[in-house]
Amino acid sequence: MAKFILGIKKEMSQIFDENGNAIPVTLVEAGPMIVTQIKTKEKDGYQATQVGFGKKSSKNIKKPQRKAGSFRWLREFRSEELGINNYESGQKIDASIFNKGDVVKISGVSKGKGFQGVVKRHGFHGGPRSHGQKHSEREPGSIGATGPQRVFKGTRMPGRMGGERTTVRNLKVIDIVPEKNILIVKGAVPGRRGILLEIRG
Repeated sequence: MAKFILGIKKEMSQIFDENGNAIPVTLVEAGPMIVTQIKTKEKDGYQATQVGFGKKSSKNIKKPQRKAGSFRWLREFRSEELGINNYESGQKIDASIFNKGDVVKISGVSKGKGFQGVVKRHGFHGGPRSHGQKHSEREPGSIGATGPQRVFKGTRMPGRMGGERTTVRNLKVIDIVPEKNILIVKGAVPGRRGILLEIRG
């Protein structure tokens, strides 16, 4: 059965293996989350599991919704993609569904970098630093020929960088702290501290 959970990126750290090598790790607070709704093809037109995660102040919730529970995030996981049909509404899911050594993929929103040039955004090398160079060290150069008399769509140019949904695959679960719902994952995951992450195994 496929595994999925929502989590919050806490911080990065490092641990040492038996040979004394430093391994970079990310601490993720995974769950607990509550199954809020089971969507079916007959009723909703598609099959999915809706879950609620995170606490939200009750004063920011409308009165009719308060009795349903105050979740900061509601997300859906498609049951057909994950092959899951055995969850029930009200069921609690926490980090204990994962095991040490599991390989997961983690999705989140990457850090926003603002408006950046082509060197930082696309890895352009810029122009030569010498031989009469005056002002084109970090410029993109030509953006098209005379012939088409236009710039083609998709041409790499300066613009806003980051702040996009990003997925990192093949991350290994190094350890689990079940009493605190902490997953210790090898390597880096997208986004800043405190960002919402989707973890699938």
